[in-house]
Amino acid sequence: MPSAATAPAVAPACAPAPVGPPLPRVDAEQFARLFKALSDPTRLQILSIIEVAPSGEACVCDLTEPFDMTQPAISHHLKILVEAGVLNRNKRGSWVWYSLNPGQLEPVKHLLPKRRLLPIVS
Repeated sequence: MPSAATAPAVAPACAPAPVGPPLPRVDAEQFARLFKALSDPTRLQILSIIEVAPSGEACVCDLTEPFDMTQPAISHHLKILVEAGVLNRNKRGSWVWYSLNPGQLEPVKHLLPKRRLLPIVS
């Protein structure tokens, strides 16, 4: 018969210990910003238009017509994409031109269709 001083058996852990450390916080925040920017269908469609533009860039004036949105609404989407680093912004005179920043899309490139991100809105 075991004595009262014997320690009770320790139950096994419910899961094995993590294999490695978590993603560094700064990297996680950067990925979260990228995923948030790409999580909107309109923003993906904007990227698809810029991606296939003959010059590889588009002016905000070119991006309002394909959508049933105002220029300020399109500009809001563009601002989010620029802040996430997905688009480059280049002001020429009174117009702003946008181009893809391919390096920023590198981590998620394998998740996106090869030729086009999404079909253009009709």
